[in-house]
Amino acid sequence: MMKRVKALMNNQKGLTLVELLAVIVILGIIAAIAVPSIGKIIDNSKKDAHLANAQQMVSSARLAVAANDKKLWTVNTNSGVAITENQITLEKLISEGYIESTLKDPDGGDYIKADSFVKITEKNGEKTYSVYLVGTKRMVGQANEPVDPTNIDRDDVIVKK
Repeated sequence: MMKRVKALMNNQKGLTLVELLAVIVILGIIAAIAVPSIGKIIDNSKKDAHLANAQQMVSSARLAVAANDKKLWTVNTNSGVAITENQITLEKLISEGYIESTLKDPDGGDYIKADSFVKITEKNGEKTYSVYLVGTKRMVGQANEPVDPTNIDRDDVIVKK
């Protein structure tokens, strides 16, 4: 029995250099595939965070409208047309306590609160909402064309130029 154990102990073999290189190449291929995928996942999660913040802005604006807090918005009425457009800035939503000031830009830094707004359009007594949110690197919608929050998706998050 002892002879057999000694024979097995003396018969050990290690990895050859070729086998070791093959393992390293395989790990390199896996890393080359995984790193860009992880980067895309991180980018998508930041876009989703921007969208969630935009949705939060719209919810806060709806709350302000429900509370009939008219001091928050600026009114632009088109003469001769029964359409009223109101804008509530992120800055006003925060200062009046409708949204927490801890709303952070996922790309780092803070949102540009004076430029970000929710537009409320009222036509024949029906209100529709659209949102424009400006971050440090990205924005949701455009100033002249805010995004409808009911149809919002990752394509609405635009990288700033």
